[in-house]
Amino acid sequence: MHGRRVGGTRLILRPSPPTTVVTVTSGAVVVYDAEKDIPPEERNRVVGAGTRWHDGAMNKVSTFYSGPGKLVEAISSALDAAGLDRAALRPADLAPVDEFHIRGRAASLEIVEALGVTPDSHVLDLGSGLGGPARSLAELTGCTVTGVDLTPEFCEVATALSEWTGLSDRTRFHVGDATATGLPDEAVDAALTVHVAMNISDKPALYAEAFRVLRPGGRFVVYDVLQGEGGDVHYPVPWANDPSTSFLATTEEMRELLPAAGFEVISEVDSSDQSLDWFRQVRARIEREGPPPVTFAAFLGASFGQMAANQVTNLAERRIRTVMFTCSRPF
Repeated sequence: MHGRRVGGTRLILRPSPPTTVVTVTSGAVVVYDAEKDIPPEERNRVVGAGTRWHDGAMNKVSTFYSGPGKLVEAISSALDAAGLDRAALRPADLAPVDEFHIRGRAASLEIVEALGVTPDSHVLDLGSGLGGPARSLAELTGCTVTGVDLTPEFCEVATALSEWTGLSDRTRFHVGDATATGLPDEAVDAALTVHVAMNISDKPALYAEAFRVLRPGGRFVVYDVLQGEGGDVHYPVPWANDPSTSFLATTEEMRELLPAAGFEVISEVDSSDQSLDWFRQVRARIEREGPPPVTFAAFLGASFGQMAANQVTNLAERRIRTVMFTCSRPF
């Protein structure tokens, strides 16, 4: 939450959608839903031209990921039922739920290697979700990670999971907009975004923000689901129920977007075949050993089975691709 002063009034903008403005004038507190109560032509004057406004699609994204609520309690209960001691948890123990991306822990380890950070590094995770990659980074390198995510409950859960794994001193999670974090220029040594841009239509803004906050010489890793050549995506999928909140770029578009933001692209790795193998291995393991104590179904609900099946079909039919780009900000 941050504030601005307009005349004698202090305005406090809450970053979680819908955008809410709280005005404090002469001791009185008035709460506005800025998108409904403040005309568009007045918003920049009232709150400031630097503020980004979440549209209906972004509100739908946050609602989609929020699920049925009480996610901390659900994960805690599942771990208790499995006999797992939270005092002894390691990040790898939580991978079935907090590594919310294709190829899970294996992909996270590749990202850690590509970022090349040290214990002195400050890393920004744009769209940090439940914090799995952030905790992997902190555990394996000793760095400090700040995560920004649009979904308030994800930040709450990420904070709890970091406490349970003893990494709360090196990982922090805040509700916010990945395209406008509010961080100072050149504030971080490295940055990453993992399976996030699929929900963001304004990709130039996302990559421009990553470039702005990254120090010269710093690495930026993008691991995302991209549009494949095989046709339209089968929905629902784990990032969207329908095309209204799904904005997939193609590989060719990414090759233009990242340099346009100022980045030098160091490498591009298409892991789609490995992703399809990973899904098949996960399915075989579940058939053999049963499901892990807690999975993505904890927040995606009853549709998760169909989403996972569609992911396999989309990959097999080349409707989606998984690609990792490693970039740097030139000196």
